[in-house]
Amino acid sequence: MHRYFIHFSYDGTGYHGWQIQPNGISVQEVLQQALSVVLRREMTVTGAGRTDTGVHARRMTAHFDIDDATDCTQLTYKLNRLLPRDVAVENIEEVAPDLHARFSARRRTYHYYIHFAKNPFKERYSCELHFPLDFNRMNEAARLLLQTNDFAAFCKSHTDVKTTFCNVTEAVWIRQTADEWYFRISADRFLRNMVRAVVGTLIDVGRGRLSTDDFRAIIETKRRTAAGESMPAKGLFLEEIEYEHVFRPLKTIKEKETDR
Repeated sequence: MHRYFIHFSYDGTGYHGWQIQPNGISVQEVLQQALSVVLRREMTVTGAGRTDTGVHARRMTAHFDIDDATDCTQLTYKLNRLLPRDVAVENIEEVAPDLHARFSARRRTYHYYIHFAKNPFKERYSCELHFPLDFNRMNEAARLLLQTNDFAAFCKSHTDVKTTFCNVTEAVWIRQTADEWYFRISADRFLRNMVRAVVGTLIDVGRGRLSTDDFRAIIETKRRTAAGESMPAKGLFLEEIEYEHVFRPLKTIKEKETDR
């Protein structure tokens, strides 16, 4: 059995998220269909995580298993010829069979983009705001996210998650241009709707509707109803997925196994 990681990106505007849905087209479905056509067998791909409807990914990873070895360069080329324009495969690599796209991932990073001046080229990928924000206060509040583990206050209600604990290692607002900012947040895992709820609540801090102490109190309530509104999906990007293991050429892996 050979295991391959696919690294790819997508514009989530026209999709009902990553995971296959009964009532709408998903990125997983499109990728599986293309892979099945190219490899001429029914294929299943396992993603590093879920993204909600309308959320984009600049770097997503998924894995698939196949009995026969395949040419990664040729497979990348053929998939890109077959996939729609809003999904692009960056590269494919064979990895050790014990690597898992979801469970081997150790850190995920999301960006949420906002801008203040009307811009038709950002309409699909950033949220336009029409009020000033105090980013110093927002970053002060964001630092509190690094001091907690339970993010129940930012988790969508009635989800099937077993735990609302996450380890956030980075949370900061970064200025791009005079009227463009983005929020960068990294963690070992994320809850459904978590980033958009965090951003919405931080924006309330930036507008002066909440204080830093209020933000801390919201975290401590562990109630979604206490936090701010969820921001629109279009401004959210899955930016990076990091793995604990270094991807080694399979030849090196096999050589080490032979030497034992």
